Amino acid sequence: MALAIFDLDDTLIDGDCASLWSAHMAELGWVDGESFIPKDRQLMALYAEGKLAMEDYMAFSLSPLVGRTAEEVAFVVEPFVEEVIEPLIHSDAMRCLARHRGAGDRLLIISASAHFLVSAVAERLGVAEVLAIDLDEQHGHYSGRTRGVLTYREGKVTRLHAWLEQEGESLEGAYFYSDSRNDLPLLSRVDKPHTVNPDPTLRAHAEQAGWPILDWR
Repeated sequence: MALAIFDLDDTLIDGDCASLWSAHMAELGWVDGESFIPKDRQLMALYAEGKLAMEDYMAFSLSPLVGRTAEEVAFVVEPFVEEVIEPLIHSDAMRCLARHRGAGDRLLIISASAHFLVSAVAERLGVAEVLAIDLDEQHGHYSGRTRGVLTYREGKVTRLHAWLEQEGESLEGAYFYSDSRNDLPLLSRVDKPHTVNPDPTLRAHAEQAGWPILDWR
């Protein structure tokens, strides 16, 4: 049994759950869409270029949640995932997950999106274990701040190694599937890296390194 690790956004799903959630918050009236959505797009463009300070994005994207309870947000997230995210799940992704389950591999999603989003999508995908950006709560309400190491770039490696130690697991024979140049630090540490719909920088690296390049669109 090996670990089969998956990025979420633009890998398992055809889109970014954080940006889609931002658009949904505008529909809910939680944010002013005319100002919030363009700012979200600007920050996500920096992400695509590998230039985003994730702390800046999280401070921005979590601001509408300040003072809301986790239960209140979860009540809204569940139908959001069903109506918006589920249609975006790649059929090839589901087949890949099924193959790894059939082989007895342990499935893990590690994502640079907020845990409340990633865990809800993972449940739809039938994946029980998740590493994502954890949110701070004060007196039962979201504070707008994050907790611990952010699962972004090298932070994914840091969080994964802590999880491996906690779980008594290793990266021997591990797979990792991702679309993004931002995941090169982790892709470079597993035995079986796979690129999925890779961005140009990751595609060039994969071609040079001889990594598999998968098209799940």
